[in-house]
Amino acid sequence: QVQLVESGGGLVQAGGSLTLSCAASGSIFRINTMGWYRQAPGKQRELVATIAIGGSTNYADSVKGRFTISRDNAKNTMYLQMNRLKLEDTAVYYCNTVPTPYRWGQGTQVTVAS
Repeated sequence: QVQLVESGGGLVQAGGSLTLSCAASGSIFRINTMGWYRQAPGKQRELVATIAIGGSTNYADSVKGRFTISRDNAKNTMYLQMNRLKLEDTAVYYCNTVPTPYRWGQGTQVTVAS
């Protein structure tokens, strides 16, 4: 069964940093590009960063230069280092495959306060 478990969210002051982790089933992690998505209140879920099996990355313009995505294929784990957080980064963050996501996990809440 496919499992995606996000962790590491929390409350942080604007300008601060957080690192999110995603533990994924090996059955999907090893063969897929993975990504971090987020959904802010009242908004659609958006893809913010992707990482291919070989390590190439892409970022949404809104997070480029502030967020860094990485993956450890041996541990079936993915990370999102978030620096210089802004109020507009407040959202529930999810990990999943790209471009076609599997069933969503519960996500992890990131709240950026002024």
